Amino acid sequence: ASIVPTMIYELLVGGMLSAALVPVFSQVVEQEGREALWALFSRVLSLAAVVLAALVLLLELLAPQVAWLLGGGFEPALQASLAQMIRIVAPAVLVFGLSGVVTGLLYSLKQFTDPAFGAAVFNLGIIIAVPLLAGRLDAFSLAVGVLLGSLLQLLIQTPGLRGVRIRFSLDLSNPALRRILTLYLPIALGILISNVQIAIDRRLASSTGESSIAWMANATTMVQLPHGIVAVAISLAVLPTLSRLSAAGDQEGYRRTLAQGLRLVVVLIVPATLGLFVLAEPIIALLFEHGKFTIRDTFWTAWALRFYLVGLIFATVDWPLNYASYARQDTITPALVGVISVGVYLVVALALLQPMGMLGLVLADSAKHFSHAIIMLIVTWRNTGGLAGLGLVRTTSRALLASAVMAVLMALVARGLTSVTGHGGARGLLGELALVGITGAVGALTYLGLAAAFRIEEVNLVRDVIRRRLRRPDLD
Repeated sequence: ASIVPTMIYELLVGGMLSAALVPVFSQVVEQEGREALWALFSRVLSLAAVVLAALVLLLELLAPQVAWLLGGGFEPALQASLAQMIRIVAPAVLVFGLSGVVTGLLYSLKQFTDPAFGAAVFNLGIIIAVPLLAGRLDAFSLAVGVLLGSLLQLLIQTPGLRGVRIRFSLDLSNPALRRILTLYLPIALGILISNVQIAIDRRLASSTGESSIAWMANATTMVQLPHGIVAVAISLAVLPTLSRLSAAGDQEGYRRTLAQGLRLVVVLIVPATLGLFVLAEPIIALLFEHGKFTIRDTFWTAWALRFYLVGLIFATVDWPLNYASYARQDTITPALVGVISVGVYLVVALALLQPMGMLGLVLADSAKHFSHAIIMLIVTWRNTGGLAGLGLVRTTSRALLASAVMAVLMALVARGLTSVTGHGGARGLLGELALVGITGAVGALTYLGLAAAFRIEEVNLVRDVIRRRLRRPDLD
């Protein structure tokens, strides 16, 4: 059920956030000043509120039909529960949307702190709701948690709106608003097709066993952690700068900024991917194997995670490439590439569903990310006049070598510790903590040491930024 507000948010606001809101907001504040930005923000916020409120009403009315589309492979009782959960989470659609528009404004002003805590407090809503309500509402407490989390995500960003003058306005004649809508239309088409792929993915997964969607969801959670920390954070951080450099016609500055973002992504996501691959099963056991989550669930979730990790590096590199296109106010190219990648997913998914079941769908998702990243890399290379001479190949090769050595050492350490702590449930909580903690620490220290030996400058850059933040925590 939580997929429903996420899909609608990505279709109507999430895609607009990076593709249109931040680039146009950044351009307006740069060229026309903050008063013009406040007026544009008010129009966007008003339009989003009206459209999303209407969608909430539709979801409340059509919840059974949406439940059938997403979970048609479930038994009738599960479909009925899904419909009820959809009705509970439906108002989150409106709250998520308003939160996304506020995020776009804050990003354009280069205020990243408040939005950065949005995901954390969203999860806090679930963490609060489930222990308090599970005894009375059972699994429906999760749906209440989603709604509560969406409210917290909006509220934590409101301090950033101090001094912003907001008034309700549905004036669609504003040129900047029309520009946002024009940039958004290709993205909307691409996201719509992507959401169709998600719906098909869930429908196919529901036919491979009742636990398949849960295994895939838990594995996706693990993949989204490094992806969010690395790809999303870095891409959103460089988007305002790329937008302003593009608007100013500074092609060389644009290329250097994009290359630096890509290098940062590579040196962080490659070791994270290989480290997760090595520790897939013990991490899943540590985080999830409690209550009704069994050793069998750990086994299959770990395998789903490993197959998702095949596409993680490509998915992570793909984000700054997409945002670089958005910064040039080109939303058509990523949308068309997205359509092609969904076609790749469908071909691979239908070919592997019968022989591999749920894992075939996961591998198809990785194939989608691979195809999208490769095409966007080729397109970006041509549009920017090439990224040669900016250290991408050198940094990538050094990061791959350091990560490979790290992964081998981690595997050896994990094997040695397993002989002491035991296998699976026999390890106990302390054994799982020791296995994950010690092996992870060895891996991190190994990679940092090799990065210093190989002179990977981006690792030093991250370390220096962290040191400055610790010394001056008041800096935004």
